[in-house]
Amino acid sequence: MASTFLSYFKIPVLASSSLAAVASGLLYFKQNELIYPRNIPMGSRTEEGVPKPTQFGISDYDDVRIPTTDGETLQAYFIRPSNKRLAKKATIMMFHGNAGNIGHRVPIARVLEENIGCNVLMLEYRGYGLSSGTPNEEGLNIDAQTGLDWIRQSSETKNDKIIIYGQSLGGAVAIQLVAKNHEPGDIIGLVLENTFLSIRKMIPSAFPPARYLAPLCHQLWPSEETLLQITDVPILFISGLKDEIVPPSHMKELFTLCRTKTKIWKDIPNGSHNNTVAEPHYFKYIVDFVDDLLSKKR
Repeated sequence: MASTFLSYFKIPVLASSSLAAVASGLLYFKQNELIYPRNIPMGSRTEEGVPKPTQFGISDYDDVRIPTTDGETLQAYFIRPSNKRLAKKATIMMFHGNAGNIGHRVPIARVLEENIGCNVLMLEYRGYGLSSGTPNEEGLNIDAQTGLDWIRQSSETKNDKIIIYGQSLGGAVAIQLVAKNHEPGDIIGLVLENTFLSIRKMIPSAFPPARYLAPLCHQLWPSEETLLQITDVPILFISGLKDEIVPPSHMKELFTLCRTKTKIWKDIPNGSHNNTVAEPHYFKYIVDFVDDLLSKKR
């Protein structure tokens, strides 16, 4: 399974490195294209370029289209647990990093549904994969709320406990979503992997030539501020200590700033930005975290 992950993630990490080399003069005028490289790898916005769950041995799923309040249409994969005896009334909502599409992350969803017995909603951001629109901070926040509302309103999942899971940019999306939606009590956990304090603070490491232009960045994603609003949702922090895009110090500072009652830190010694998910113990940390949350909610 690890080799499958790596084969799908090698292209995005190469793309991230190459973006840094040309970022300097483009950050202000073309920052959305740099921050949201939705066409990498090539073909990521075509039918053929969005892998289907059946390609990874998953048959019990729906390929759904969800309308947003501002007129976009989002693609999503709703994947059900393959082991019905293990099935629980729980749904994990996944937010991926800034390159590729939901199809590239289906192997992650498969491990989660097989080992936890939960549903997985893989929501695609606007402008990515087969979703309509153009990505930006405001739009992605609308998309996240749209996906959560879909879970809460669907007859199949409206009574489920919900776990939000975000990688890199997806971690920032997840933090914003949980901060705005923790009061109803149906969100029982948050998983964050290799995410950043804010876009402006990440620029010096991700785009070194453009470090002096960071104050001009209008895509903020101020996770270090928003995280403070979450005080009652348990959070699992997973940090790849060899992350070459987001400095591991960002994750450590987020953990230190975090005010929630239950917070757990797990580091992955050899984890780089895009292969942390393929390193030993990664899924054990998530499975143990979610199983513990669900056992307490029975």
